[in-house]
Amino acid sequence: MNNSNNLSRPVIAFDVETPNSYNDRMSAIGVAVIENGRITRKYATLINPETHFDAFNTALTGISADMVRAAPTFPQVWEVIGPVMQSGILLAHNAPFDMRVLACCLTDYGIPAPSSLPYACTVQMGRKCCPRLPNHKLDTMCQALHIPLNHHQADSDCLACARLLLYYQRQGLTLEPFVRTYDLRNLRTLSR
Repeated sequence: MNNSNNLSRPVIAFDVETPNSYNDRMSAIGVAVIENGRITRKYATLINPETHFDAFNTALTGISADMVRAAPTFPQVWEVIGPVMQSGILLAHNAPFDMRVLACCLTDYGIPAPSSLPYACTVQMGRKCCPRLPNHKLDTMCQALHIPLNHHQADSDCLACARLLLYYQRQGLTLEPFVRTYDLRNLRTLSR
């Protein structure tokens, strides 16, 4: 991957919530676009995953089957966010999880998408930027850095992820060394 091409691309922080332990469908997504060092656009919605909810996931996220009954399905949401999600570098906290859920949704619904997408992980960046923290979970990072967070709410989590990137950049950390490529068809990060 030519990292010089990444410098002018937007960064799209995103977070997904899932309805059950299969982690192959979304019950919510939040997206925050970062351009020129600031958050320029935000989008969040509940999603009808068209599958069952586990009690654990409902307790964790507060999202139930009743809440999403009238929500759009993933293909309807992708019509809105797909062009944005494919326009730059994706960013998530524990990104391989979110990337896998995204890839599963695209595959399961037969939605045409590139075979791979660039992404970066704010956990990996946090380990480099803030090595003395006891762990690099999103709530730990946000508490330490005084970033507002309503954890396991996709809109709040994606904004927190975006703010973590902006913090890292203010500390002199650059995104480029952390950019990886996710193979959407085989559900894995490609080796560098």
